[in-house]
Amino acid sequence: MMTSSPSTVLNHPTHQSPTSLLPYPNSHFRIRPGFCNLMKRGKKNSDAGDRLTNSDTRTGSSELNAMMKPSLSSMKTMGLLLAVLMVASVMFSLSVVLRDPPSDDVIETEAASRVLQSRLHQAIESDGGLSEKKAQLGNINLVPSFDKESCLSRYEASLYRKESPFKQSSYLDYRLQRYEDLHRRCGPFTRSYNLTLDKLKSGDRSDGEVSGCRYVIWLNSNGDLGNRMLSLASAFLYALLTNRFLLVELGVDMADLFCEPFPNTTWFLPPEFPLNSHFNEQSLLRNSGNPMVAYRHVVRDSSDQQKLFFCEDSQVLLEETPWLILKADSFFLPSLFSVSSFKQELQMLFPEKDTAFHFLSQYLFHPTNVVWGLITRYYNAYLAKADQRIGIYIGVSESGNEQFQHLIDQILACGTRHKLLPEVDKQRNLPSSQVLNRKSKAVFISSSSPGYFKSIRDVYWENPTVMGEIISVHKPSYKDYQKTPRNMESKRAWAEIYLLSCSDALVVTGLWSSLVEVAHGLGGLKPWVLNKAENGTAHEPYCVKARSIEPCSQATLFHGCKD
Repeated sequence: MMTSSPSTVLNHPTHQSPTSLLPYPNSHFRIRPGFCNLMKRGKKNSDAGDRLTNSDTRTGSSELNAMMKPSLSSMKTMGLLLAVLMVASVMFSLSVVLRDPPSDDVIETEAASRVLQSRLHQAIESDGGLSEKKAQLGNINLVPSFDKESCLSRYEASLYRKESPFKQSSYLDYRLQRYEDLHRRCGPFTRSYNLTLDKLKSGDRSDGEVSGCRYVIWLNSNGDLGNRMLSLASAFLYALLTNRFLLVELGVDMADLFCEPFPNTTWFLPPEFPLNSHFNEQSLLRNSGNPMVAYRHVVRDSSDQQKLFFCEDSQVLLEETPWLILKADSFFLPSLFSVSSFKQELQMLFPEKDTAFHFLSQYLFHPTNVVWGLITRYYNAYLAKADQRIGIYIGVSESGNEQFQHLIDQILACGTRHKLLPEVDKQRNLPSSQVLNRKSKAVFISSSSPGYFKSIRDVYWENPTVMGEIISVHKPSYKDYQKTPRNMESKRAWAEIYLLSCSDALVVTGLWSSLVEVAHGLGGLKPWVLNKAENGTAHEPYCVKARSIEPCSQATLFHGCKD
């Protein structure tokens, strides 16, 4: 379980329990006592009418007969009216009992949302796991053949992140479905895979295309988690564009972090694949001469030779190669837009170019249940009840008291200037009752240095806000990577990335961290980026909004073979 530092809830006079969803009580359908009494009265009146009629027959008195005719007519009319009312009431009661539950727009609690989500999932699963029909939940495609319990994040993600303002293209939906079909046909241990692998081992290219399956193997660079996610999303888009099956080298912790993204198959490279024994990096770089395999290395500081990968001629040569082994440790997705043969397809996939990583990351990266537990427990404990969630990423270590305080002041100035953080009143002990504002904000700080968290927390602990907002400041843990096993380090990093992506607004010290790049791209956020202080002092503007939700949008990247 994620270790949490003592989070502080400030300016909070009361604590409210969360709203819960109550089942529909049987009392809603009870027949009213007044209605029952009305039925009884009608029965007595009817009996009285019968006795009067019999008495009239026995007496034969014309005078009494004349007197009773109006009464009999009235009684019969009343009896008929009561009968109609009884039938109408019974029909109304039946309609209440049998009607559907309230529609979505009248259910406002989070618990109700969970109930509706559960019904959707049950409906999908009842399809027998064989249908190709998909349900849409946010921007995530729910495929019937997935086992819901094995990856809860796939189905629950929309409960923890606001709906994306960007619309996924129908053509991207279509191409992803086609890609899933390719995975079922060409996945590990299928006949097509075995046939192609046999040809690779033997170097025999005769009938090499008989299976119709081509592959790209993404090698795990074992770099930091953010860079691995950025390069893996880039490799997936390349596989999608070239109709190749993406195989992912398992690495140390990949299976512990991410659920399988595709139904009824795996994207992990089987351990039996002869990568190390026959086709290791050294032999591939020496050009083994095997026409079945090619090796490319795409890194951040690519040489001119490596940039040739994004040239049209290079891509034409690779079309005939069944196996492409790709080692990448950077976000090369934007460079794919410079390949002329890809441009039209990319325009159809992503009419808004900057949304490519946003949609692909939400499709590919679903936290495993272990990581999802870290995320949801923290979110529900500290962030869920706030009206607004502000993420702050500080990638600067504590260096000097003066520089440290300047950065704190700059973060607070940026936040208050753009209405992300409330101003404090250092002249009062309590907020004015005339301007009391119950709006709550939860501030989530991701930083390897605990001092920033403590300073921002103390500002809102020691001083009331001008408008009386309720502010809580949180930090999940103090990172001590020397004492943390690598496996848990990656899980915590993935949990922090995801929690930052669930923010309503994001303030960052810079966009050079792959962790924050993934967070704002995954969440579809344009973060506020602090300007570099001059002579240790920050001035207006304290921060500027990023140009794009795309990772690395502020950096200069190589885009194609000519740059």
